[in-house]
Amino acid sequence: MNAPVKSLALPAGVIAPSWLKRLSTTLMQSVLPPLVITAALILIWQLLCSGSNAALPPPSQVIEDTWELIINPFYDNGGTDVGMAWQLLASLERVAYGYALAVVVGVALGVLVGQSTWAMRGLDPLFQILRTVPPLAWLPLSLAGFKDSHPSALFVIFITAIWPIIINTSVGIRNIPEDYRNVAKVLRLNGLEYFHKIMLPAAAPYIFSGLRIGVGLSWLAIIAAEMLIGGVGIGFFIWDAWNASRISDIILALVYVGVVGFILDRLVLFVGNRITRGTSA
Repeated sequence: MNAPVKSLALPAGVIAPSWLKRLSTTLMQSVLPPLVITAALILIWQLLCSGSNAALPPPSQVIEDTWELIINPFYDNGGTDVGMAWQLLASLERVAYGYALAVVVGVALGVLVGQSTWAMRGLDPLFQILRTVPPLAWLPLSLAGFKDSHPSALFVIFITAIWPIIINTSVGIRNIPEDYRNVAKVLRLNGLEYFHKIMLPAAAPYIFSGLRIGVGLSWLAIIAAEMLIGGVGIGFFIWDAWNASRISDIILALVYVGVVGFILDRLVLFVGNRITRGTSA
């Protein structure tokens, strides 16, 4: 007589662990919808561009044409003939320097404008005008001033990213609750203590809103600037691929640009949520 087979199902009344429920909910709400939409768009793209007269290659051809770039992102043949990873790292290095400078100067100017009514009336109109200037419009001026493409690219990043940081920081400083200011007076905090214990924590959600906008603009600016200044960088790679009619390479580069930009935004958001404990402006 055969022995009875034991069931692997959970006994009646047993509830699944809470972490499993949270994981399932996250997958259903945050992961599955983008995957479904992306798959549908790729399918539509494949159908529309499969004809012989299509202007753009279908995704199957893009993968075939760029397979070597995908599987070997770290090759280095010297000069500008390097893999996608090195192109992205070169662009990210420029963004890191320019964006860091924009953060330091932008927060400092934002605090000044937020604290001083006179500074706000004098500088805010100027900021509102300059922030509308497109990034590439600054490039000829920076090239004329610095006589070198590298600091010119850093300046373009800096001047593009600084405006949302200044504006959001100043708004956050002006919106510090009056109760906080009264507490600082009662405790007789000096300027440095007030800045560290009252001002920055209260304005942090606004500051990080500006930082998120700024990092996106930094990435946008360097891609555009590299198309003109040349050298190693993902922007120059796109322009070089266009000159050589390598449309598949351009599409692959745009995917990488979008993914890296998304990661940068999520990284600033993660740091902001940690510092502000999830509070949003």
